[in-house]
Amino acid sequence: MASSSAAASAGFLDALDFLERAAPMRTRIEAALEVYSRYDADCPIVLRDAIRHSLLAPAKRLRPMLVLMAAESCGGGPSAMAAACAVEMVHTYSLIHDDLPAMDDDELRRGIPTCHVKYGEATAILAGDALLTQAFELLATEVRPLEVAARCCAELGRAAGASRLVGGQSDDLAAESRGGSESPEESLARLEAIHRRKTGALFVASLRLGALVADAPEPFDAALAAYGRALGLAFQIADDLLDHEGNAAALGKRARKDGDRGKLTFPALLGVESSRRRAAALIDEAVGSIESLGPQAVSLRALARYVLDRTH
Repeated sequence: MASSSAAASAGFLDALDFLERAAPMRTRIEAALEVYSRYDADCPIVLRDAIRHSLLAPAKRLRPMLVLMAAESCGGGPSAMAAACAVEMVHTYSLIHDDLPAMDDDELRRGIPTCHVKYGEATAILAGDALLTQAFELLATEVRPLEVAARCCAELGRAAGASRLVGGQSDDLAAESRGGSESPEESLARLEAIHRRKTGALFVASLRLGALVADAPEPFDAALAAYGRALGLAFQIADDLLDHEGNAAALGKRARKDGDRGKLTFPALLGVESSRRRAAALIDEAVGSIESLGPQAVSLRALARYVLDRTH
């Protein structure tokens, strides 16, 4: 890992500096989410409470930050915050549903009880449904011009659909019951394919939404997409390492649950040190992908280093 002075001279921030610099952006995101989750009187109170329980829980907000930082790196756009909140709604919906007993069966998320533990399975499913649909309503009503709103809806819908996020979760669940007949190379290819869809697709969509609302030229969009693909996989490897080595208090969710369930993870397949090297190489790839964006992408470079260095 580079020293703080070397990182600073290269235009990077260390993990702690990144968190401090990102705090005002996270505060703005959370204020917007709070406003967007004030529902009218026709929304049942228990449903509203369940949605807000999950959506407003303490979180890193990396995906909406990616939207805002991508837009910033391309010159900015007035609809960026709405797009950022739409992405966070889709992400939170996916967490609510992934945590259900029929899926990953988790009892803790973001340091608090999961939605179904607190409000019951039926209400949790409905809360996820409501967030998923609200995300597209938000894009359609808040993003302008309308052509950009339509492109944002298509981009986010594709990332969240059967061939990306949902398909990745389906394959992840199926992998738990798969026998050990694969070679290590086949297992690694399958694991990466799962997480390029389950995690990476929403990272890429976040960046593309930022580029869309900023009316970025095609080379900027391509650079951001390449950054997102590498960053998303590095994030998942880092997440697997934290699950392998971390503790529930730091992570905000149950630690070592994937290993206990026999799920295929990067540390289980590659070992801890090889997983770290793979994540570091992917971060270097991500940072290299946005070199052409110049100093306006300093926040994206810092976020990439944070993903590698984070402790929770």
